[in-house]
Amino acid sequence: MVNCCGLLTEKNEPVPLKQVEVVVKVQGHVASVSSTLQYENNEERPLEAIFVFPLEGDAALCHFSAKIGETEVVAELQEKQKAKEQYDDALSSGQQAFLLEESEESADVFRLSVGSLPPGEKVSVTLTYVTELEVQADEALRFCLPAVLNPRYAPRDTGSVPEVTSALDGSVPYTLSLGVDLSSPSPISKVESNCPLQPLKYLNTEKTQATVSLSPGHKFDRDVELLAYYSGAHQPTAIVEMGQPNAKSGSLMGDPVVMLSLYPEFPAAVTSSLASCGEFLFLVDRSGSMECNMHNDQGAQMRIDSAKDTLLLLLKSLPIGCFFNIYGFGSTHDSFFPKSVEYSQATMDQALEKVRGMKADLGGTEILLPLKHIYSQPCLPEHPRQLFIFTDGEVWNTKDVLDLVKSNAMSHRCFSFGIGEGASTALIKGMAKEGSGHAQFITGTERLQPKVMQSLRFALQPAVKDISVKWNVPKGVSVTPLSPPINVLFQGQRSLLYAQLTGKFAEATDSSVSVQYRLGEQSVQNQLSFNVKPGENTGLTIHRLGARTLIRTLETELRTAEQDEQEGRRKEEAERLKKRVIELSVQSGVSSVLTAFIAVCTGSTQPVQGSLVRRHVPTPRAMPSFRMMGGGPQMYAMACCAAPVMAFCQAPSPPIMNRMARAVADRDDALFGVSMSEDVVWAGLEDTEMSEPPQPPKDLLLQLISLQKATGSWDLVAELAEVFGKTEEELAKQRPPQVDSTVWATVLALLWLYGFRVEDEDEWQFVAMKAVSWIRAQTGGSVSQCVQAGNALLGCQVQQGTLGL
Repeated sequence: MVNCCGLLTEKNEPVPLKQVEVVVKVQGHVASVSSTLQYENNEERPLEAIFVFPLEGDAALCHFSAKIGETEVVAELQEKQKAKEQYDDALSSGQQAFLLEESEESADVFRLSVGSLPPGEKVSVTLTYVTELEVQADEALRFCLPAVLNPRYAPRDTGSVPEVTSALDGSVPYTLSLGVDLSSPSPISKVESNCPLQPLKYLNTEKTQATVSLSPGHKFDRDVELLAYYSGAHQPTAIVEMGQPNAKSGSLMGDPVVMLSLYPEFPAAVTSSLASCGEFLFLVDRSGSMECNMHNDQGAQMRIDSAKDTLLLLLKSLPIGCFFNIYGFGSTHDSFFPKSVEYSQATMDQALEKVRGMKADLGGTEILLPLKHIYSQPCLPEHPRQLFIFTDGEVWNTKDVLDLVKSNAMSHRCFSFGIGEGASTALIKGMAKEGSGHAQFITGTERLQPKVMQSLRFALQPAVKDISVKWNVPKGVSVTPLSPPINVLFQGQRSLLYAQLTGKFAEATDSSVSVQYRLGEQSVQNQLSFNVKPGENTGLTIHRLGARTLIRTLETELRTAEQDEQEGRRKEEAERLKKRVIELSVQSGVSSVLTAFIAVCTGSTQPVQGSLVRRHVPTPRAMPSFRMMGGGPQMYAMACCAAPVMAFCQAPSPPIMNRMARAVADRDDALFGVSMSEDVVWAGLEDTEMSEPPQPPKDLLLQLISLQKATGSWDLVAELAEVFGKTEEELAKQRPPQVDSTVWATVLALLWLYGFRVEDEDEWQFVAMKAVSWIRAQTGGSVSQCVQAGNALLGCQVQQGTLGL
């Protein structure tokens, strides 16, 4: 039998990657990350090690080096085809060579090739990248070190896809050590993580510098997430970084670059008024991978079940008068209704019934076709289209999807949600960026619902229009934007801008930048003042992030030009853009889709006779959540995608196993270009009766919300009384005289929410708003008698003003 620990390949051959060491330097809102991968060839033949791994989609990869013994070789960034040829030539001549390249289909996947590693040889390779830190709703700055790279589904007519070798959860044969140095203008309050940490150590009395590290022995079997909390993180800032001393003046790397962190503040009158119209489209991933658990801890919910609970909350939160529809996608796609329907009690009930029956049973993750179908539907007059996409992001044709979203950007706003570890950051962030929306990621034990409700609030806010940026800089200084024009702003959400500053900088260098836009009928302006004179050298971090931003913009323009070129147009434009991307990439040292890092260790060599042995290093991946059942001693064996290892555990029931096996096989058929259906082997399964797993406790909040009517009211029924821990008779007996039973039930629901679940207000805020509007329409807001009696019945003390009545 094949060892299922992941230490061996399908032929019992060792995996050469032994350890990953990571050093992170956080400076305010950005981070520099240096990862060292240690390889050792324990075989008797020279080999080539291939490691396909994820990075943050926004990261700027800017350094790559290799160390063999005491010799260190620093890689050059070259045009990709030239680098590949040099790598192949080096291997053929027996030289050691290293190639690091970005995927042509997704900007968050890289392939590292370590070539001609002699028997017994040890080598370490170091790659460095810089990245922005995302600002969370609770003001934390989020850093994520991706580990999980789930196999990406590719449509069957897709060309080549990279070899992604996957290991079962917890089985990667290498460990991770990670240390983080933090520096901030503001005091560092705390650092949290989804992985065990050593205690935070402050390096000065002001608490503006600190260090923290992972606990020893961490297996790199999950994404590592760090949340850094600063005092006053949500403040507009401007950082001007000096250029490279030996670079040419007037070039990107020779001139200063400024990074602006803007936090727009909308007028209160505008943010308090939410739209009551719109077309809300919910596109839900129903591929086999959505049967994976949200996380690895006991009692974890399946991704598809989390999505279903979220749809329930969304359907209850939509405003009366809007239109909606729900789509599911996998290898095929379908919709609840032939076209969008008006939101009412009848259509909501129909949709909820269909949500309850949703399963992750549509095969692979093919998102392009359902998006094309949605965009082909005519928009509804006076109902702006808001598209919500829920997916675990396991697709390969990322850039095709982003091009499609961008080409339809004027007809909708796109809000995307990456569910579970391994979701493609390039896909999730890219769809939101191109669709003028907002992206969210849900990993570990996080709940999906609060983040979705935040995005719903953004969707219900008036769209910001006519955005313009005006620079006010000293005479003799010019500004060249590196970021694309801002196309979306949300209240309190950060927008980053990069710009190159050219000219002479005197001592008096006070400057400012203004962002002007229209919000509803109002004209709004936000201004940030800053000093244009460059500060101290910060390692060119901001220059490289600015270069990466410009490179991504040029790559998008290049794809458009290449599409036109196929039709006989814009050939010269495509060639000009290719040349510009390569020049900018090489000049800045930031990788692109057209360049690659190449390092060759020269010396006395012997030509390799025959082909090198190739070894693929596994990355962690999420697996379908095989539910453990009681019963006899049956065992099962399942062939697992790219790394054909056999997994053994107590057998679930045959129907569940067959469904999950088909989901995995459907996806992997398309990804790897082979049929795996016949490789799924069942051993010793019997048609015996098996006990069902214990049911999780009821979520009383979801039970309450599920009972709300589309208008915002509740009926006085036994299921509602159960939420309160009462009987229906007790509720009816305590109802004040002359008060309608539906008004009484709705007031009780509001009191329970504010009295017992106020910590979850982000989830039920729209449910409560609808209830308050309904009560006002029925009573004019005079419900003091109901509030007093309800507090006594439920045992809470909620003021009428707290309810908004």
